[in-house]
Amino acid sequence: MPIGAILWIALSGDGGSWQHIISNVMPRATGRTLELLFYTCLTTALFGITTAWLVVSFDFPLRRFLSVALVLPLAIPSYLAAYAFGEFFDFTGPLQTLVRQIFGYQSMRDYWFPDVRSLGGAVLVMSAVLYPYVYLACRSMFLMQGRAAADVARTLGAGPLRVFLEVQVPMARPAIAVGLTLVMMETLNDIGAVEYLGVNTLTFSIYDTWLNRGSLAGAAQLACVLLVFVVGLLTLERWARRRQRFASHKTTAAVHDIVRPRLGTARGLLATIFCAMPVIVGFAIPVFVLGDFAIRRLDHFTEPRLLKALEHSIVVSSSAAMLAVVLAFVLAYAARASRSPATKAAGRLASLGYGVPGTVLGIGVLIPLATFDNALDAFLRANLGISTGLLLSGTGFAIVYAATARFLTMAEGTIDAGFQKLSPHLDMAARTLGRSTGQALTSVLLPNLRPAVLTAALLVFIETLKELSATILLRPFNFNTLATLVYEDASRAQVEDASVAALIIILAGLVPVLLVSRTLDERRRS
Repeated sequence: MPIGAILWIALSGDGGSWQHIISNVMPRATGRTLELLFYTCLTTALFGITTAWLVVSFDFPLRRFLSVALVLPLAIPSYLAAYAFGEFFDFTGPLQTLVRQIFGYQSMRDYWFPDVRSLGGAVLVMSAVLYPYVYLACRSMFLMQGRAAADVARTLGAGPLRVFLEVQVPMARPAIAVGLTLVMMETLNDIGAVEYLGVNTLTFSIYDTWLNRGSLAGAAQLACVLLVFVVGLLTLERWARRRQRFASHKTTAAVHDIVRPRLGTARGLLATIFCAMPVIVGFAIPVFVLGDFAIRRLDHFTEPRLLKALEHSIVVSSSAAMLAVVLAFVLAYAARASRSPATKAAGRLASLGYGVPGTVLGIGVLIPLATFDNALDAFLRANLGISTGLLLSGTGFAIVYAATARFLTMAEGTIDAGFQKLSPHLDMAARTLGRSTGQALTSVLLPNLRPAVLTAALLVFIETLKELSATILLRPFNFNTLATLVYEDASRAQVEDASVAALIIILAGLVPVLLVSRTLDERRRS
């Protein structure tokens, strides 16, 4: 429905708005978006692939700690990282203050310092928090490869670097393609960071065209352009993974039983520094800046404005989590029970929501809901004299709808993975013991699926809690979540006041990151 609504609104607009967009908005916004995507992919690939190779292939100081810590930046939403970096690299921030103290500078005229509110700053922010997508994908792939291919290459005279570039990286191309696609999708979805850093991307242009210029048709037309980007990315990812399948003939235990050569003192130190850099930049700096602000404002934890936003966040996130889990369970169970083309098509269609940027989804959800609300209100006024107002679009329902549509993929994938671990013979055994299909589902499958269902609900809850791009478009008046509260304060240059809400979001975001780290550790030990 949201995609159909976007297309309908875009086609119903007049030609004048389209001409204005083509002439004045699209060239700059598209160019900036492509630049941001290119440099972010380049940086995330460099750090994601290299750090994964180092922690899998070699032993060096702090390797085990860093192999887990490299995932931590996933807990930091990009907009929070942008706000923290803006304060950290500011003239009055700790870094420039240290530079002035060391070299004796008195004012900004005495030295040059790069401006974080620029394209380069946006690349730094996005790369710092998104490289774990590439790291996780490549780390899993390098572990699955084992040592067999690398050992064969070494016996043929290839050095470690040549083995990495000519054997391991080509074999990891499917994983690299998946990781970079996720990076680009998240970059396209971001609005808080690019707006704060002054980078005019397509996503920000949609927001600006609708709310600041009052052109809904123009925003929908830009949203169609952004959808073309998304479809192009998904197509590119499929093309990059074509015929790229590699199978290991070793057992699981053998694959994970990797003997890592110990790096020398100098190389080991360099490897430790290189792997620690992304963790420091992507996690330690934002936590340090926002945590320092929050400690100075402990009284804000009981502020009515914050408590109300926290209440809204919990209600909306819980509702989205419950709805997504129910729908995901229906899809996953239908795929298990039926295996028909229709159920497969339904599952794939439901998974498209994650690929739609939140800004696009916001427009596509709000307009149909508002149209329904107005029609229902007019009908009841005319026939019963009752006014319902904006029943759906004027409440948190619109946010729940958008979050469910966007994060349904996450819930469906988690529950489907849980079903995959359950033998189909469980269903058959229950039926032979006299259970009906419904009884087998409730008494056998559901108890075994409880961890997967709880994990799916937790993931959707936390992602909805952090969501900003759709929420700022769909929230009713005087309705703030933690994310929009932080956004409002940062927009008024009051990042310090936003620090408490930001810290709550980060702490919540750490939960799925720790779950991922625990899963990786269990797989490594298995």
